[in-house]
Amino acid sequence: MEKKSTHILNASSNLLGFSLVIITSLKITKMSHSTHLDEFAGVACLFFAFSCFFSFLAIRSTHEKRGNKFETIADYLFLTALFCIVSAVIIVTMKII
Repeated sequence: MEKKSTHILNASSNLLGFSLVIITSLKITKMSHSTHLDEFAGVACLFFAFSCFFSFLAIRSTHEKRGNKFETIADYLFLTALFCIVSAVIIVTMKII
């Protein structure tokens, strides 16, 4: 099975930055109190950060079994964070329409 850790690390770090931009823009525009968007983005930030951490551990691990376990954890955290971002986009879309 091909290692996905480097791809997870790259994608989750990029999307972590995207989530932080969402939170920052909501705080600047003072819209964070009127939607749940910042909560979804905040949870996504945490999951993306932990996904980065576990994918980094998977890359640096010398034991293959432990590396595979870290990669699986990072994969599920990434998927959960992606769900949070999609939920945030749906919230924005519903507010615009």
